[in-house]
Amino acid sequence: MSAHPFRLSRRHVLRGLGVSLTLPLLDVMKETQAAPSKFKPLQRSGAAHPRAVFCYVPNGVNILEWMPKDEGVDYTLSPTLKTLEKHKSDFTVFTGLGHPASDGGHAGADTWLTAADLDATPGKDYRNSVSADQVIAAKHGEETRFPSLQLSDQSGTGSALHSHTLSFDRNGTPLPAENSPRRLFDRLFVPESSADREATLKRYALRKSILDSVQEETKRLGKRLGKSDREKLAQYYQSVRETETRVDRLTNWVDVPKPEVSDQDLQLDSQPGNAHDRPMWLDVMLELSYLAMITDTTRVISFEWSREAGGFGGGGENHHELSHHGGDAEMLKRLAQIDRFHLQRLNRFLDFLSETSEGEGCMLDQTMILFGSGMNSGEGGEHSPKNLPILVAGGKSLGVRHSGHVAHDPDKHPPLSNLLLSMIQKTGVEADRFADSTSTLV
Repeated sequence: MSAHPFRLSRRHVLRGLGVSLTLPLLDVMKETQAAPSKFKPLQRSGAAHPRAVFCYVPNGVNILEWMPKDEGVDYTLSPTLKTLEKHKSDFTVFTGLGHPASDGGHAGADTWLTAADLDATPGKDYRNSVSADQVIAAKHGEETRFPSLQLSDQSGTGSALHSHTLSFDRNGTPLPAENSPRRLFDRLFVPESSADREATLKRYALRKSILDSVQEETKRLGKRLGKSDREKLAQYYQSVRETETRVDRLTNWVDVPKPEVSDQDLQLDSQPGNAHDRPMWLDVMLELSYLAMITDTTRVISFEWSREAGGFGGGGENHHELSHHGGDAEMLKRLAQIDRFHLQRLNRFLDFLSETSEGEGCMLDQTMILFGSGMNSGEGGEHSPKNLPILVAGGKSLGVRHSGHVAHDPDKHPPLSNLLLSMIQKTGVEADRFADSTSTLV
């Protein structure tokens, strides 16, 4: 008999009849759980800059344990929000906000930062608009290697109504997300060799040549079209011009050295689609977000923690399935456990920012974090676009005054865009309106 104990990982699958099924979390797997991250925040950052981070969780929350029962600065933390107790003075909880133009359901990520009415354009079954993060990136992105970062547990853009990204350009075109910690680290911090540099410049030159050809063809085609088609073509042309601008920016940064950052204690091989890796993957993506900001590689980050109709809890629970709880007490209990698991990850990220000195305060004072979901699974799992679970943390040096629990009447459905406009303005962007906003909130 072997002297080695039997061990089993969640990465093992049962294979048979051409079907692969991931194993549930068994007791024998506990010894193989990956160790928590040993990553530690730095003591001090460089120059202070306004920053914005948008963290999205799908499927709503157990709103019964999320919503505080009283309001104001001295409110009592709800059972779920008690997870963030040490940072209570650093965040505001908003209830009653929603997206009046949304139909709800699992299109929450598509509209969370845009507030768009996706079927408002006659003849189109989907039409999005610019997201709030990209309004901020248009200003601050001129000074950083990457105007913004898009992160998600699924790479690319996904599909309409099930987006893998929270970010959309001014034409409503989705911006692809990254889900691999190792690829993200390489992109942000690994120096390129001379051969890499030449290959990169050739690739950019080819893209520029293709874009030039597209623009010339677009101009010729436009002369033969009617008014409606010319307007559509003008929007397409604008999208091409924005792509060209991004290529030009990337070319200008090729010879600028990347920040020197060690990958020690970063669990870069964590897999987003593996239930076993879920805590480690979320942690390392937030660690990389922290490093991207402290090195001023970017100041704007959107992070879809899981795509809608998907996701895992900390123990591999099926998040989407539990969101369709139908009022079942046990399912609501397990959904609340997932909510607290998410806030534990957020709490750790807030620790990093608050423990890193910057200027006369800390990084959290210069960084606003919007955390929440684009749906409310309610008391019966109805997936409503009203009374969304929302909180804003940080940003005190940007003029954010935290007010504890700010409660609005969900039946009057004040737009979440009011809060998005507030964040846009706090970063120094001159804007008096965003989407369907009617005022500001912070």
